[in-house]
Amino acid sequence: MLSYSEHGNIDGTPVLIAHGLYGSGRNWGVIAKRLSDTRRVITVDMRNHGQSFWSDDHGYADMAGDLAQVIDTLGGPMDVVGHSMGGKAAMMLALNRPDTVRRLVVGDIAPVGYGHSQMQYIDAMRAVDLTKVTRRSEANDQLAALGVEPALCSFLTQSLDVAEARWRLNLDALAENMPAILDFPKMNTSFEGPALFLSGGASDYVTRDHRPTIRALFPRTRFVKIPNAGHWLHADDPRAFEGTVRAYLDAEAP
Repeated sequence: MLSYSEHGNIDGTPVLIAHGLYGSGRNWGVIAKRLSDTRRVITVDMRNHGQSFWSDDHGYADMAGDLAQVIDTLGGPMDVVGHSMGGKAAMMLALNRPDTVRRLVVGDIAPVGYGHSQMQYIDAMRAVDLTKVTRRSEANDQLAALGVEPALCSFLTQSLDVAEARWRLNLDALAENMPAILDFPKMNTSFEGPALFLSGGASDYVTRDHRPTIRALFPRTRFVKIPNAGHWLHADDPRAFEGTVRAYLDAEAP
């Protein structure tokens, strides 16, 4: 089963948070702790990330099955929040196992294929000489010299185990599955529960052109933008992200 952390121990519907590509549950620690004042929050490491198991398979049906296993084990249904890759996994979970999801929050991603690649970050991480890294800042410097922007350097190196001189990411599997990660399977079903698609005002990941596709799969969708945020909306404006998610989960009837 996926590695996970729990925050809070309050009765009510728990919240499960699924991170994006190259991330981990620890990226969401601050948001999780803030939300845990009124609810139990579970943050997971997705397969091939963090402390979770490695697998050659990294499709959305697989990832949705992983999330379902956590919910079935801990007791569901849950409110599910997913960002980017985690948002697609959360969508697939809601479509395949609607009994596990009470409310759905999708952070800055649509159920469509994307033309951009994320391979440049795998190439950069592979190029870091870990034998010369004794602290995370040295890996940051190497990534910056390879053209990775500073904010992403810090984000990527959160998945670096300096002591073991290895990445806590299955870079080979992620590279092999990159086309599937960027895509989204064609689905002939819909999730009838409430869904919030929350996007960054400075991001182009979710456009008005995507809305018919989203509504076909999630007919009870609401769309909200965080004006001053990009794709990493929970990091760009964490207070706005937390406040919007909290208000939605507290106010929206299932």
